[in-house]
Amino acid sequence: MLVLGIESSCDDTAAAVLEDNRILSNVLNCQDSVHAKFGGVVPELASRKHLQSIHPVVEKALASANVQLSDIHLIAATQGPGLIGSLLVGFSYAKALAHVRGIPLVGVDHMAGHILSVFLSEEKPSFPYLALIVSGGTSSIFLAEEFHRFRLLGRTRDDAAGEAFDKVAKLLGLTYPGGPQVAATAITGDPRYVRFPRAWLTEQSFDFSFSGLKTAVLNHVNQQKMTNAGLQLNDICASFQEAVVDVLVEKSLLAARTHNISTLVVGGGVSANKRLREVFTKRCQEEGIAFYAPAPQYCTDNAAMIAFAGFHKFSKYGAHARDEDVYSRSRLG
Repeated sequence: MLVLGIESSCDDTAAAVLEDNRILSNVLNCQDSVHAKFGGVVPELASRKHLQSIHPVVEKALASANVQLSDIHLIAATQGPGLIGSLLVGFSYAKALAHVRGIPLVGVDHMAGHILSVFLSEEKPSFPYLALIVSGGTSSIFLAEEFHRFRLLGRTRDDAAGEAFDKVAKLLGLTYPGGPQVAATAITGDPRYVRFPRAWLTEQSFDFSFSGLKTAVLNHVNQQKMTNAGLQLNDICASFQEAVVDVLVEKSLLAARTHNISTLVVGGGVSANKRLREVFTKRCQEEGIAFYAPAPQYCTDNAAMIAFAGFHKFSKYGAHARDEDVYSRSRLG
């Protein structure tokens, strides 16, 4: 089966073609240069850029896969969560294509795409597994029981991990997108320079909270400025990153032990962070847990994961009604 995947949940316009779960093309138009001057995504600008990019990106994906739209058997498009304006561009475009061409359409939850993105890499886990999804929009733990069945175990109560990375980068004067800049700056830093707080919440909680950590970094920076001490950016970034990684890893392992799960998967943009993968690999080996992570190109938003998740959703539930609409919050769990 040939599946056309379309993704436009935030600021990246993406399209991909999969044939029997094999990637034929995976095209991405990134908007970083559009939003860099603002230090974050501007929803209205993102929507306008999607309008300009959606058709050329889909056409390029089809051409790169050496197929025609008439060859496509299924269209899978991100239905939510995300920025409503951005979602409407991709999902409406997908609905129009499906209607005109008489192709079945399925809406995909963006979180399902990230949970299953690991299957796009060579090493694949077996069900059930625990999935930690970390990005600019979410920090959540899911129990993946099948390709189409996921149970939410924990989520962020305030800032997502990726959002905290971006906000800390902005207050430190680093360029956008902030997450990769903080990670790069942290490489030569001392993670023990500042013992920033870890929000463990209640003893058995799988939820996350990073707003206090972000505030602690801000207070440290302000104190250093008041005493005219130079900011040790490398050390601050390393200390901040270590605090985030500690909480993400240990809460995920706690959830795995609690639910007696021996396989752990990470996904989402922050899952490309080298320090996070390094600590996960070490701790999972110590705990006797199998650890899997997608290839870096499948960590960030992409249409290949949407096509993959859409194929399995369609195989179980069939096509969506054409009057389906987008949504801003995930419906999983």
